[in-house]
Amino acid sequence: MSNPGAIAEILEKSLGLQQPPVAVSLLEDRPEGVPVWEGSAPAGCRFWQEAVSRTFATQARHHGLCAIGIHTHNLESTPATNTDLNDTLKVFADLGYVRVEDVPQIPVLGQRPNWVVYGPLAEASSMPDVALLFVKANQTLILSEAAQQAESGLPPAMGRPACAIVPQAVNSGRSALSLGCCGARAYLDVLTDEVGLFAIPGARLEAVAERVQALAGANAVLAKFHQLRRAAVESGGTPTVRESLEAFQRSAGA
Repeated sequence: MSNPGAIAEILEKSLGLQQPPVAVSLLEDRPEGVPVWEGSAPAGCRFWQEAVSRTFATQARHHGLCAIGIHTHNLESTPATNTDLNDTLKVFADLGYVRVEDVPQIPVLGQRPNWVVYGPLAEASSMPDVALLFVKANQTLILSEAAQQAESGLPPAMGRPACAIVPQAVNSGRSALSLGCCGARAYLDVLTDEVGLFAIPGARLEAVAERVQALAGANAVLAKFHQLRRAAVESGGTPTVRESLEAFQRSAGA
């Protein structure tokens, strides 16, 4: 199953994703045949939404309107983006949103990529550095359970900035959950109030996907069991677990 297309299919079907998984690759050279992004983007996170339907390559200049994204992705800065970053951090500090002591805690890529390639995971020619999923709480439940089993630990839940989820996953080699940030929610139509982001490092994709497939099926079965048990209790019953299991088996065989 070590191909991105098969993994994308498992994740989409098992989780019932509304948006396909997005591949993010941090590269030295642009892959042959991958077009360069054209136009402007208000923030680097906007590329995630565009990558749902097409593959493209970006460089630092394409992220020029997003000083925070340039910082978290360790992209080459310019005097203009440095000024924007300082002005942004001052506004954040004045609002009490990001304090000076908070800045060193924001994940930043350990290495500087020359190109960042975005696109549907299903179309990736090789394993990306990170796969990004737009998820709801019930989908995050399964992903967190899968990551815990595949990575021997629970993924962290992160807040602002949302783009820091990429360096977090890359630097740690472990999955991460982002609750988004107000900026990402302003720039991405798909990041609605009930949606978050889940990042899986490429090296863990196959293992996490295998556990997602198994756990999604188990969760569906267990949900029905608990629903039957709740109904029995609310009807005045005091069923043992064995009695609830027998009732569930009878309903499954009906």
